[in-house]
Amino acid sequence: MTESAIDADIAGWLARTSPDGEPTNIEESRALTRRIHELALQHMNPALLPDSETDEVIDGPGGPVPVRVFRPAGSKSGDGERATIVYFHGGGWVVGDIDSYLGHARRLCTQADAVVVSVGFRLAPEHRFPAAFEDAVFATEWAAGHLAELGGRPDSLVVAGDSAGAQLAASVAIARRNAGQPLAAQLLLYPVTDVAGRYLDPEINAHYMSRRTTKTNFGLTLEGMANFAKHYVDEESSADWRVSPMRAADLSGIAPAVIHTATLDVLRTEGNFYGEALRKARVTVVSREWPTLNHSYFGLGGVSAVADGAAEQAAEDLRELLRAAPKG
Repeated sequence: MTESAIDADIAGWLARTSPDGEPTNIEESRALTRRIHELALQHMNPALLPDSETDEVIDGPGGPVPVRVFRPAGSKSGDGERATIVYFHGGGWVVGDIDSYLGHARRLCTQADAVVVSVGFRLAPEHRFPAAFEDAVFATEWAAGHLAELGGRPDSLVVAGDSAGAQLAASVAIARRNAGQPLAAQLLLYPVTDVAGRYLDPEINAHYMSRRTTKTNFGLTLEGMANFAKHYVDEESSADWRVSPMRAADLSGIAPAVIHTATLDVLRTEGNFYGEALRKARVTVVSREWPTLNHSYFGLGGVSAVADGAAEQAAEDLRELLRAAPKG
């Protein structure tokens, strides 16, 4: 895969928005994330606006957890007509928040025609593993207990996320299976699925080709993932399924999945392998790989027509998966 294979619009975007120097601390990284996402949001199609956006705070296991509820046009509290998607943002468990990933939640709400609950889980290094996972499980339980109020169908609770947020969604899906609390589906966008070794173990890295072959000028790097992982989880816990869903002893019986990956992404192989592992466990999987896109493309629909189409396809795949699911 050559550098010229990347989508031209995204290549231009990376050239315009990449910092002159790398952030030197966590706060600089968080500020850079906010700035880039704010710029991307300015390019977003103005038609992708929910009917309403409401902030709430729920009492989580480690303190208050902010959530924002997005409702699509025509949705009313208690109408019970739509799926409810609990969405976890990306950012390597370290950066990002509800505001930074506003465009992601708005797109899911409008294009999947679903109520979306975006979760502001605790971040590392202030709150290390399993804090983010615990908040994700709690927020999903909260949504499950408030479906009538949210306006979602009782049989259509979905978890979704991108990157590290997709890892949270995948691990929550396992936890829900373990608790006998089924989900209708999971939507995993370029997911983290195997943090064992924290992206520093040569043998594990060799198993995932994209960790060895993805070029550094496509955005996320192997070094970046290693830094995120070190901030979030200790070495001895890195193979725990609550951070490495690929390492779960049993994947059978968990929610059907939509998994989208990008060829020019260091996480591509582990996302694809997770889809294969789910299929082997007889879980329904709809998977796609986008050959000219890189990590984080889901937020760049206003920048790139290809990314826009890929993001819209993810919503369509989720709708189709939900339509095919047995009701009751």
